[in-house]
Amino acid sequence: MSGSDMYRQLILDHYKNPRNYGELPDPDFSHVGENPSCGDTIQVDVALEDDDETIERVAFSGDGCAISQAAASLLTEKLPGKSVDELQAMDTDDIVDMLGVDISPMRIKCAVLARQVAQDGSKLYRGELEGKDRTITEE
Repeated sequence: MSGSDMYRQLILDHYKNPRNYGELPDPDFSHVGENPSCGDTIQVDVALEDDDETIERVAFSGDGCAISQAAASLLTEKLPGKSVDELQAMDTDDIVDMLGVDISPMRIKCAVLARQVAQDGSKLYRGELEGKDRTITEE
């Protein structure tokens, strides 16, 4: 099995058996976003440690294509233990590296949706962003 086949299997596994799928009972912040070009919708719930800075648990819900759902599932595994600042510093390359496959320009918005939703949710929580009740990936 080649490296890219292995990663395709990883994406399919996370799509069919998403990790941390559902809603947290008492999240510190929760945010919803959508990618209108593909029809993906994702809600990300985040619970923080008592220090109000370290991510304790992450869950996601929603539906969409395999790339968006696998990226959300992988992100929920990667974020616990990281700080909110580390979440905010994540970029598109971090998500593509996590997925392990080349993502076509048309699919990048699918891949980064969960990260954008989690980042916007954390900014709203911290009061760094106002009036954004939904994250919409840009065309």
